[in-house]
Amino acid sequence: MSMTSQPSLIEPLAERVDRLLVRHAELQRTNTLLAEQVAALTQERDSLRSRLHAARSRVDALIARLPVNQEAS
Repeated sequence: MSMTSQPSLIEPLAERVDRLLVRHAELQRTNTLLAEQVAALTQERDSLRSRLHAARSRVDALIARLPVNQEAS
């Protein structure tokens, strides 16, 4: 391989490596943002589950206080 052909091979490769490094950095930022969204949504889900459990408990308590239907015979 002659010395004149090496720069023609190295330059496109170097450009591709640069593009890949930029893309990698973009994907890292995207991944960080998505991880933050997952954490926020997980916290919101857990809060909603807790509120649902509390509401179910209140409904169950109200149902327990209802009078039992007594049919006339």
